[in-house]
Amino acid sequence: MTSEHGIDPGVPPTGAGCVDCDTTGGWWFHLRRCASCGHIGCCDSSPGQHATAHFESTGHPVVRSYEPGEGWFWNYATEELQESGPELAPPVSRPADQPAPGPAGRVPADWAASLHR
Repeated sequence: MTSEHGIDPGVPPTGAGCVDCDTTGGWWFHLRRCASCGHIGCCDSSPGQHATAHFESTGHPVVRSYEPGEGWFWNYATEELQESGPELAPPVSRPADQPAPGPAGRVPADWAASLHR
């Protein structure tokens, strides 16, 4: 996977959490990082599903997991999983001390009932 696949390894992530959830006061289950522009969005199990919304609004097809210890890539355009890919600019995951779901203080007690399956 290279720039021809929508990946720019030099672009840093936009932050430690889902940019859109942070703007609206929402919360996320897991995080995904756009490999084109670094946008951090929440996964499809999250209430906001902002990573997919980012793909739909920008056409940026590839995300990388932004979870500690995970290095897989997903291509929305081809619906293909890649177990690995190029190294991206650091940091490569959310802070290890940030909980999932997160962020701390915004996750409701009944959070599991709000997940998309």
